[in-house]
Amino acid sequence: QVQVVESGGGLVQAGGSLRLSCAASGSIFSTNTMGWYRQVRGKQRELVAVVSSGGTSNYADSVKGRFTISKDNDKNTVYLQMNSLKPEDIAVYYCRLVNGGAYIYWGQGTQVTVSS
Repeated sequence: QVQVVESGGGLVQAGGSLRLSCAASGSIFSTNTMGWYRQVRGKQRELVAVVSSGGTSNYADSVKGRFTISKDNDKNTVYLQMNSLKPEDIAVYYCRLVNGGAYIYWGQGTQVTVSS
């Protein structure tokens, strides 16, 4: 059974930083993609950043230059370093694992709040 667990959300002042972590456990294929999405209540979930097991990453335009995604393949863990946070970054952040290119798993979400 595959599990995806996020941690690291919280409250930070505008301009501050947070680091999110997401650990996947269970039967994880060597070929996988892990990433972060976020959702504001009443809006669709949107991509923040993803990284493949090969190291290729993609970012939403709104976070380029401020957020950095990284992945430890040995630990099946992905990180999201968020710098220069803005109030518009407030959302629930979800980790997604695409296992073997076919099976999708979501974490439970972690709240990020930025005070202005």
